[in-house]
This record gives sequence, C-alpha cells and structure tokens, in this order.
Amino acid sequence: MSLGDRSLLVFGWGNLSRGDDALGPLFVAELRSYAHAATLPDVEFIEEYQLQVEHVLDLASRSRVLFVDASCACTAPFELSRPQAARDASFTTHAMSPAALLHAYIDLFQAPPPPCTLLAIRGRQFELGASPGESALKHLAQALEWGRGWLAAAHDELDPGSGGLGHA
Repeated sequence: MSLGDRSLLVFGWGNLSRGDDALGPLFVAELRSYAHAATLPDVEFIEEYQLQVEHVLDLASRSRVLFVDASCACTAPFELSRPQAARDASFTTHAMSPAALLHAYIDLFQAPPPPCTLLAIRGRQFELGASPGESALKHLAQALEWGRGWLAAAHDELDPGSGGLGHA
C-alpha cells in the first residue's frame, strides 16, 4: 500500500467457535458482502482472532478505521466509542486493545493514527463450541444496519463525486 492510499479498513476480531465471540468476524463477513454487491472500491476487510502488534501496519494510510468486537460489558444492542491511543496492560500480552494498537502506531510512524471507531456488539455467551445466541444475532443485525450507514458515509467522504453507494 502506498502512503497516498486513503482506503477504509473494517477490522473485526473474535473466535467463530466461541458463541457470541463470533460477532466481530460475522459483522466483517456480512459488511464485506454488502460492499462487494454495492461495488465499493477502497474498502479492506480483515477478520482475526485478536489484535496483535503486527496489525499496526494495517492502519497505515487509512482515511478511517472501524474496529468491531463482541462485548459482554456494553449496552445492547451495541455501543460506539472513539478509542484513544494509550499504553495499557494489553501491550505486553499476545492480544492488544485498540488503544494499545493506536499507541503502537504513534510509536512506529511518529504521526497520529487515522480516525477510528470501535463498534462493540453485545454478546452474552462465549462458550467454546457454542453458536452465537439469538439475542446476539439480533444485535448483530442492528449493528450491521449502522455499519452500512457508516460505510456509505465514509465512502462518500472519500469520493464526494460518486453520488452515493455503488456509483463509481
């Protein structure tokens, strides 16, 4: 990716084999299908089990980043926040928080990270081998409705002459 790229990044993480923990990757897969059908260029989608320091490179030269994860601590159906760069305890573990990843970005690039939004989707059951619960899937559907709007607004901001989604 060149430094001039201004693409969007949608980054979801979680484990598809741990019940509601699958919400992040499921969100990414569904939004990817939507973006493909709408023929949206300049959008990258990443699904992982967890955030790691190597993912700081995925943030480079983005116009906007949407982080997506399941949460048992957020309000249903989902919560939005703007993560701020901060070194936290996750910095020294095998998995990182969005705040620690943004801090690593600043350390590496000596520049502010792109604007980021964290979408936390309410989940309740995270047992190994379980499928996502009915309420979690309803929360996912509501989050996807919001996500399609986020994608449309961010895409139109990248390409104001496009006239809206699907018009290249």
